[in-house]
Amino acid sequence: MRKLFAVIDAGGRDVQALLAAEALRKAARTQGRPIEVALRSDRNPAEAPAIDALGDDHALLFVGGADDPLAARADRHLSLDAVLSDPQGAIGVPDAPAARPSIVAITSCPTGIAHTFMAAEGLAEGARQLNYPIRIETQGSVGAGNPLTAEEIEQAEVVLIAADREVDRGRFAGKRVFVSNTKPAITGGAALIERALAEAQVQGGEASSAAPVAAKERAGPYKHLMTGVSFMLPFVVAGGLLIALAFALGGIHANDDAAAGTLAHALFEIGAKAGFALMVPALAGYIAYSVADRPGIAPGMIGGMIASSLGAGFLGGIAAGFIAGYGVDGLNRLIRLPKNLSGLKPVLILPLLGSLLTGLVMIYAVGAPVAAALAFLTEWLRSMQGSSAILLGVILGAMSAFDMGGPVNKAGYAFSVGLVSSQVYTPMAATMAAGMVPPLGIALATFLFRNRFSAEEREAGGAAGVLGLAFITEGAIPFAARDPFRIIPSLMAGSAVAGAISMAFGVELKVPHGGIFVLPIPGAVTHLAAYALAIVAGTAVTALLVGLLKRSPESA
Repeated sequence: MRKLFAVIDAGGRDVQALLAAEALRKAARTQGRPIEVALRSDRNPAEAPAIDALGDDHALLFVGGADDPLAARADRHLSLDAVLSDPQGAIGVPDAPAARPSIVAITSCPTGIAHTFMAAEGLAEGARQLNYPIRIETQGSVGAGNPLTAEEIEQAEVVLIAADREVDRGRFAGKRVFVSNTKPAITGGAALIERALAEAQVQGGEASSAAPVAAKERAGPYKHLMTGVSFMLPFVVAGGLLIALAFALGGIHANDDAAAGTLAHALFEIGAKAGFALMVPALAGYIAYSVADRPGIAPGMIGGMIASSLGAGFLGGIAAGFIAGYGVDGLNRLIRLPKNLSGLKPVLILPLLGSLLTGLVMIYAVGAPVAAALAFLTEWLRSMQGSSAILLGVILGAMSAFDMGGPVNKAGYAFSVGLVSSQVYTPMAATMAAGMVPPLGIALATFLFRNRFSAEEREAGGAAGVLGLAFITEGAIPFAARDPFRIIPSLMAGSAVAGAISMAFGVELKVPHGGIFVLPIPGAVTHLAAYALAIVAGTAVTALLVGLLKRSPESA
């Protein structure tokens, strides 16, 4: 509580001034507030306190005439009569405003594109509403944007991580850390910041330690899987594009021995035998990293390599990642070493024992059954014809539009990306077509049915269209959030149509992201005309349904 300085200028009313001084002291004692009173009169020209020396923990009350210079500088100015009539109210000088908490935040999503930056915008807007300073690091698809400095982290009261995949927290040892997914940041940044300030827990470990696994908050299997998928994506994209370029330059025989020495053959070797070969180890390694931090990477990647060699593919990689992650996490909890030897755990003991455990389990227990399951799944998908293929397209399409980047969307996307490593490309094509449709359909609806949308929504429709062309389904989220019971079914119907048409024509896509910008690359997509038809038809269905179901702003 601020200490109160009261300066009373008697102005010829010495008796009233003395009574006012005593009344202020009594009121301060009653409220438990420290006070110092200086009385100025003709007979006792007491000096006022050194105003310039008063800090933020002091408040100045001036009692006297308004023409006195102190009146303008005081926190509160009252007359003698006001103090005598209500001394308790007279000392109610407001306390100094509470210090605004400094916040640093990290946002990230599996693909590192839309949700990463939408969450950052939501947190920035929430901090603006609360008048709190905030610095946000976006861990997007091209690395960290606006990276936090060590000084900013040190000065921050709380670290807020809004991410759909695991984020390295080694920098935040000893800080209060709060972890959430991106959705609360997008839909209510201010509320999430207040939760973080109230519920954040101190991150254990030391900043220089390699892996304080036991101190980190545990995440669920879905988040671990999405972390692995996010790190696998660059291998899929690079490998797929290189293979497509190889076929564009050398035809379908670019990988034959007869083409050895040509540029096309070299590109195929890089894409297929290097890029694609690392997909499953990367998936497994970073699932394990998400569970057990850095000691899990080596066991996970080794398990992923074993899964590839056994023919277990992406399903084996997922199994290896979880075996390695939870195995290393359990070993870390069980093994207790003297403090002077604890540094050996993350770099020697845990990677060695974790790799041994994962390798033996994969070879003798898990690898063969998972390989058989993957072979069955792969053969079934490749043999799908007619209605069964269309049904899969409908399911993948509806999943893509159901929550537009949420868990259901990402589950279908992860399934399709995983099959790319097994050379099954049709689900990936259906998923990307279906994911482009929601924002494209919304953009078309705002053009065809302008009276159904406000001026702000019509303006946002163009931006949604651009996002749709780039396969960023999240561009439709603002429209769905305003009217979910009409918009989301419309989006799901259009996406289901796009997925069904893509699967019916057997369209294959070797690159899991990029939207229309990868379609012109020769070999990236088969049956290009049919694929364009799928996207256009899905977009048209969504736009028509939105126009029919959505009410105009005046009647809503």
